[in-house]
Amino acid sequence: MPRLLWSCTSCLLGILFLSWLSFLSAQELAKRLILKDGSYQSCTQYEIKGDRVRYLSAERGEWEELPKSLVDWPATEKYEKDRAAGASLPEARDLDQELEAERAEEALRSPEILPGLRLPKDGGVLLLDSFHEGAQLVPLEQNDSGHLDPDRKGNILRATVNPIAGNKQIIEIKGGHARVQSHVQTPTIYISLDSHDPEQAALPFDRFKIVRLQTKGDKRVVGDVKTAVYGKVSQEGNFIPTTIARMKGDWVKLSPTANLENGEYAVVEMLGQEMNLMVWDFGVNPNAGPNPTAWGAELNPAAPPQSAKPKELKKRDSQ
Repeated sequence: MPRLLWSCTSCLLGILFLSWLSFLSAQELAKRLILKDGSYQSCTQYEIKGDRVRYLSAERGEWEELPKSLVDWPATEKYEKDRAAGASLPEARDLDQELEAERAEEALRSPEILPGLRLPKDGGVLLLDSFHEGAQLVPLEQNDSGHLDPDRKGNILRATVNPIAGNKQIIEIKGGHARVQSHVQTPTIYISLDSHDPEQAALPFDRFKIVRLQTKGDKRVVGDVKTAVYGKVSQEGNFIPTTIARMKGDWVKLSPTANLENGEYAVVEMLGQEMNLMVWDFGVNPNAGPNPTAWGAELNPAAPPQSAKPKELKKRDSQ
C-alpha cells in the first residue's frame, strides 16, 4: 500500500512538473514588445542596448533589433503583468485569439519588409532606399505625361493609349529629373494592387516594368507609340530586366536584376501591348540629397508622415 501511494504521488508530481513546464513555456512565448503604432513583436527574450532593443523573435527564431523609441514601454509592462495574472483565464485566451486574427489581417495590409519598417496600410507605389546607412521607404508619385497632380494617389488607374492611325506619338514627362532619387543602384519597388476592383483583379500581377528614360532638355522621354496605317499599334521603350514577385496580401515586389546606371527611370504598367500613360518616375543617384517624403524605421513604421502619405487618385477618362 505505501508503495502504491508512493507511485501515485510520483505520478502526481510528474504531472504537476510537466504542467509547470508548460506554464513556463506559455509565459515565455507570451512576451511581447508592444509598439507605439499598436502592433507588437512576439519574442522569447529581449534586452536593451543603448537606444536599441535586441530580441529573439518567437516567430522567426532569430535575433533582431529595433529602435528603443518605437516601443510603448508602459503598454509592454502592463501586458506582461496582465498576462501573468490571467494567463489561464478563458477571457485572456479569447483576447489573444482576437489579437492574433487582427494582427494577421494587419500583416496582409501592411507587411513588414524589414525589422520596424512596414508598407503603409493605404497602399501606393514605394521605393526601398538607403540613406546614411538607414533603410527608408519613399512614395513614388504618378506622373501623367508631364501633368503632375498633387491629389493623385499611387494606386493603379487604367488609362490606355489610343493613338490616331498612321502616326507616331512620343510619351514624355516634364522636368529633367524626378523628384525622388534612389541612393542605391538596385532599388526594390513595392506596388499595391486593388484586389477589390474586379477589373484590376483580372489583370496579371506581373504587368509592371522599369523603363530607362531619355532626358531631352527639360523633358524625359518614356517611349514611342507607333501606329501603322492598317491600325496595328506597337510601343518601344528602353525596358530594364527585372524580377517581379507576388507578396501576401495586395502587394507585389519589383526589382532590377542588375545595378542601374545613374540616370532617370520610371515604373510603367503594361496593359497587353499598350502602356499606361501614367507612370511612376524616379532617378538613381547615390550622391543625391535626402528625399523629403522618405520615412524609415525610426518613424512610425506603418503610418508615414502626413507629407509622405499617398493621396487619393482622381479618376480620369481613358484616352
